[in-house]
Amino acid sequence: MSTRLRRKKANSVVWAVLALVMLGLGGYGVTSFSGGKTELGHVGARVITVNDYARALHSEMRALSAQFGQQVTFEQAQQMGLDRVVLQQLVTAATLENEADAVGVSVGDAQVRDKLMAAPALQDASGAFSQDLYAQFLQLQRMSAAEFEKTLRAEAARTILQGAVLGGVKAPGALTDRLTGWEMETRDYTFAELIASDLPAPIAAPSEDEIKGWYDSHGESYMRPETRQISYIWLKPEDLLDKVEVDEETLKKAYEERKSEFVIPERRLVARLIYPTAEEAAAARARLDKGEASFEDLATERGLTIEDVDMGEVAKEDLDTAGDAVFALTEPGVTGPLETNLGPALFAMNGVLSAQITTFEDARDDLRSEVAMDRARRAIADRQEAIEDLLASGATLEEVAKDEGLEFGQIEVNSETEGGLAAYETFRQAAAQVTTESFPTLVGLEDGGIFAIRLDDIAPPALRPLDEVREKVAADWTADQTHAALVALAGEDLAQLQNGVTLEALGLVTTRDDRFARNEFVPDAVPEVGQAIFAMVAGESRVVEAAGRVFLVTLNAVTPADPADAAVAARRAQTEATLSQSLARDVFEQFARTLQANAGLSLDQAAVAAVNAQMQ
Repeated sequence: MSTRLRRKKANSVVWAVLALVMLGLGGYGVTSFSGGKTELGHVGARVITVNDYARALHSEMRALSAQFGQQVTFEQAQQMGLDRVVLQQLVTAATLENEADAVGVSVGDAQVRDKLMAAPALQDASGAFSQDLYAQFLQLQRMSAAEFEKTLRAEAARTILQGAVLGGVKAPGALTDRLTGWEMETRDYTFAELIASDLPAPIAAPSEDEIKGWYDSHGESYMRPETRQISYIWLKPEDLLDKVEVDEETLKKAYEERKSEFVIPERRLVARLIYPTAEEAAAARARLDKGEASFEDLATERGLTIEDVDMGEVAKEDLDTAGDAVFALTEPGVTGPLETNLGPALFAMNGVLSAQITTFEDARDDLRSEVAMDRARRAIADRQEAIEDLLASGATLEEVAKDEGLEFGQIEVNSETEGGLAAYETFRQAAAQVTTESFPTLVGLEDGGIFAIRLDDIAPPALRPLDEVREKVAADWTADQTHAALVALAGEDLAQLQNGVTLEALGLVTTRDDRFARNEFVPDAVPEVGQAIFAMVAGESRVVEAAGRVFLVTLNAVTPADPADAAVAARRAQTEATLSQSLARDVFEQFARTLQANAGLSLDQAAVAAVNAQMQ
């Protein structure tokens, strides 16, 4: 959201007011938001009113709601910093208007008239300026034509001043060329990974002394974690299934209650793109029909990704008044503009999902299992009080298990324990917190089961006996020796490469790429290989050792970016535009800060808070 706001160059409070009024929200502009105060602050001689702030907030919140496809509350807008962004925009606008007045920048009556005539919100169905709509607007805003046209004139002057600053900044050509060349340069390389089969002979099995030496020097790899000896009682819903009866009527009732799960109507895969006005939506549809833009292009232009506008699987009734038109499409396509409660929208239908019907007969077995499981859970809940009473009376876990028919068991619990009762996070948390003084209490599980535990002992971390980990020790020693041998072999091969021998001549399995671009990934290799390729000079070879793997890499050639290449030219243009925009933004922000400091800024925080409070 903040990126979209930053990109807005000359956000006009005037046009925001127009949009609000014409779309039914303009009434906010004539309400007192600060207990009788009209001024929110000023920059130099330029005043920022409380209504300016309130109108701009409403405008941005409505745009945000359209972007997200749901109503955004003021609390949510504040969490995203929208109120602060709007206030800063108003301050910047006032700063520029104050400076425009000071240096005498203004526009003539003809330009003000052109802006008024071009306002979409003041045009009738034929696209012509409507004096009636203009009169309604002025009446709702309690403004005279002269007052409103004065704001248009100020905006135009501000835009001229802002354009003069932004338009005069262009990225240095040398910097643009340097960055483009760095990014678009390609390299030709050959690499090979050395593996155990490349060694002259396999690594012999370790001797007993070597195993013992490795075990003694790498004991931290063979530690048993702290282990808790836990006794438990456990009752699972599955334990009671053979005692649960389910009649046919109950199954039929369950089927009817959950019929929406078994009878699923036809659905569509739909994306929705909302526009502020019907005119904008119609213009977008026209571009789509002419092939000038795809649906995804249109979303991108509105600062959205295709994921942002995706509605997923929807039924006809989910789309309200748009349902008939969308479901009339039998093949993927776009329909609209269609009116929605969030504004006019284009709908892309991307797939048809047929209706799915599961009959009672087909669902019977699954329903029986689910109903029986539910009844077993309730049976456990019914028995819980009696089991708790036994524990409270001082009965041991063994006695409770015998009297109530619960499973009794013992388990070693540590970071490596898996399965059974240890598969439940609730149990693992209880096992980690229990002490030898803890009184066994009944705890519920996510699946409806219950358990209680007792801590019998705690075994501190300890080195596992060699015999228990002998195979792992031998494997670790062999892997270490193999890696060391491969590194040594790579060093020998590197010496040959530096004397003019090629990787292919060494008899290794090699991979070659003659157009490897920066930030690409070398297939079947670690990222360090690609990084090395762009850190080498042509003709250089290196050993790359990372993640336990060993590679030999030769850089065959460096191909500079060709300015005549279309892809390079396009990248240069993009880089120049990005740099120019960044520099222009920095220059403009410094320009605005300097003007603001010279003119003086005063804000009434109490008035700001009053507006915010009434927006809640």
